[in-house]
Amino acid sequence: MRTDSNNDNARNAPHDRPPPLGAATLAELTQGVRGQLLDAGSDGYDEARSIWNGAHDRKPALILRCAGVADVIRGVQFARSQNLSLAVRGGGHSLAGFSTNDDGLVLDCSPMKGIRVDPYTRRVVAQAGALWQDLDHETQAFGLAVTGGLVSTTGIAGFTLGGGIGWLVRRCGLTSDNLVGADVVTADGQLLHAGAGENPDLWWALRGGGGNFGVVTSFEYALHDVGPTVFAGAVFYPGEHAETILAGYRKACAGAPDRLTTVLNLTTAPPVPFLPESVHGKPVVAVLGMWSGPVTDGDQHTRAFREIGPPITDLFGPMPYVAMQSLIDPLYPSGLHNYFRSAFLHDLDEPAISALLRAYATVPNPLTELHVHHLGGAMSRVPAGSTAFATRDREFILNVVARTPAAEGFPGVVDWARATTGSVAADAATYVNFTGEASGDQVRASYPGDTYDRLVAVKQRYDPANLFRLNQNIPPSAER
Repeated sequence: MRTDSNNDNARNAPHDRPPPLGAATLAELTQGVRGQLLDAGSDGYDEARSIWNGAHDRKPALILRCAGVADVIRGVQFARSQNLSLAVRGGGHSLAGFSTNDDGLVLDCSPMKGIRVDPYTRRVVAQAGALWQDLDHETQAFGLAVTGGLVSTTGIAGFTLGGGIGWLVRRCGLTSDNLVGADVVTADGQLLHAGAGENPDLWWALRGGGGNFGVVTSFEYALHDVGPTVFAGAVFYPGEHAETILAGYRKACAGAPDRLTTVLNLTTAPPVPFLPESVHGKPVVAVLGMWSGPVTDGDQHTRAFREIGPPITDLFGPMPYVAMQSLIDPLYPSGLHNYFRSAFLHDLDEPAISALLRAYATVPNPLTELHVHHLGGAMSRVPAGSTAFATRDREFILNVVARTPAAEGFPGVVDWARATTGSVAADAATYVNFTGEASGDQVRASYPGDTYDRLVAVKQRYDPANLFRLNQNIPPSAER
């Protein structure tokens, strides 16, 4: 099923459907790239066209599996010259399905996984196809890390460009706050470097403005001393105590130090060995968190979250950083139908708690969850106008995770997710990475008005024809 609105389908479709590509044209592209070019008749096409979110089953005309920057440049030039819809893929986790298309070109950067760590300057340069598990593996060899995804199979590219909220957000800020440079292939096929001293307008826009401005082929991040061992884990409480746990969680967050980031999850107990069989399939409240300071201090600083009520089980303790980064990976396999929504919350007050409890009582299936992620800390101390990610004054973010194993029942969970977000936080700012469909209204809700206008100006400069429109799109001035 596709959840795109009709207006956004029109925006994200090719401006004019291109004529069929001739054999000579395809041969020229094949000879001009080092990577693999696939079409519907190629071995491996069906596997290559599949993305993590099973809700989007699309059939691109061509998939170019890029071997390097030269292939990216050639692919961008080809899509423009042939008037093809262009989808850019890094890790392929795009919730709204932007990493694929119908009848267009998919520029698949997933083979580009090069990573180079400089432990002396505490910097890492990573190519666009790297996943968080790849980056963490390399940086943790030196006890270094940057804010990464909660699911380690997520790609670094889209995650960073939309902001990047993870277990280090309160200590280190957003992933995009730690982006110190980027190489970008723009719509005219140029390779530019963006950073504080080069193309600063583009660098500003890349830090929260999504994939609107070009194909980022490599990212340079500032790293922090983290790990290799942290104090982290999860504590589970009975679902019938959800109101008490939510109120207690709010109180515990008020006293949390920056080195502690937590998430509260209103969920259903999975059939896993670390939970008693008596609670399998029943409502539970999980509080997950990571203390990234001295491990010996972890018990003290997490205790307020582990004593909110009578726990079912407490799994907090010392563990490798990479283990915490991949802790929930088994719960997010490829192929499910996924639809996520989000809303930033000023506070977890009584009206918000009441709305969350009502939504929790009506979850449509055991895969569907409500996540409340504690923010603040280092993220809130970055001046709002210094990056395109401008919503920094909110204490929490609500992520509504709606899923089904297959297409059956999916429209119902989408409706539930939309209604839930509206009931908890009507007209709230949204997080562009957790916008489950192409929606101009949600894009506008992701940015304050002056930030949005500035993004339009950057878009107009670097992509005036809106070649990069398969994203949470910020149209150039001519299309407004």
